[in-house]
Amino acid sequence: MLHMSESFLEAIHNRIILFDGAMGTEIQKLNLHPQDFPKNHDGFNDGLVLSKPECIKQIHRNYLNAGADCIETNTFGSSKLKLDEYGFGKQTVALNKQATSIARDVCNEFTDRPRYVIGSIGPSGFLPSSNDPDLGQKPLEEIIGSFQLQVEGLIVGGVDALLIETSQDILEVKLVIESCKRTMSTLGLKVPIIANVTLDQYGKMLLGTNVQSAFTTVSDMGIDVFGLNCSTGPDEMTPSVSWLNEQDNLPILVIPNAGMPYNDAGKAIYKMTPDELAIKLENFIVKFQKIKIIGGCCGTTPDHIAKLRKMLDQYQKK
Repeated sequence: MLHMSESFLEAIHNRIILFDGAMGTEIQKLNLHPQDFPKNHDGFNDGLVLSKPECIKQIHRNYLNAGADCIETNTFGSSKLKLDEYGFGKQTVALNKQATSIARDVCNEFTDRPRYVIGSIGPSGFLPSSNDPDLGQKPLEEIIGSFQLQVEGLIVGGVDALLIETSQDILEVKLVIESCKRTMSTLGLKVPIIANVTLDQYGKMLLGTNVQSAFTTVSDMGIDVFGLNCSTGPDEMTPSVSWLNEQDNLPILVIPNAGMPYNDAGKAIYKMTPDELAIKLENFIVKFQKIKIIGGCCGTTPDHIAKLRKMLDQYQKK
């Protein structure tokens, strides 16, 4: 198959590659109704891989048409602990496998160059580092087991890499990495691991961990890429990206939002245009040579990805 002609790790060694943009806001644009979701669970976006697979395929297709090299599976909230909230915890492996299959089918529609499926793993909804009476009391082995089921579905489904993203608790990042390693050992398969953290405008994770501590904590755990995604736009990421670029051992991923959001009647609005985002990320890749993956998070659309594609193509011809 075409996607095997150059592995994901070979691709990021050879050039800067482009991820897709936001999934959630593209789903919102569909104006779906409760009956479109499994068991009428309005807002159960990950469940759309079961009830509305063609909708998810079209979102993937739009990003690949825009020029993305990689699409993320629609599994951000598909750990067992998150799926339990909708009564789908027992289907964790199957749902993640289905989401991967959907993404792979769309990638296979494109024969111009390799396209990669990235398994999206978002937070569990708990904060194991905290002393919160509700969020901080979940047994660590239960969290690991919850992610192991998700990772199993993603790997069996055939992802090219695993993406731990929008992480707000560095202990949970360690637990997810452990889940990935245990699952790979059980399956006898190895898949690249990308570990992302999310920093606020002051460069701290939700519980106060800075980028230096986060990187030091997980960089020697066998991950292949370390990254920053979500929370802020590129401007606020600059000091952290600059520090990461000075480290020796790992390539960097940078996937910002379309600027810092502002609140409009309870809705987050992102104002950074495709041209503005492309200029910011071009400045990054010119200045910071360790950046090997870029893309868009909240507020980014296929139009943002198309501009990033054009910018990257021009940059890599130089």
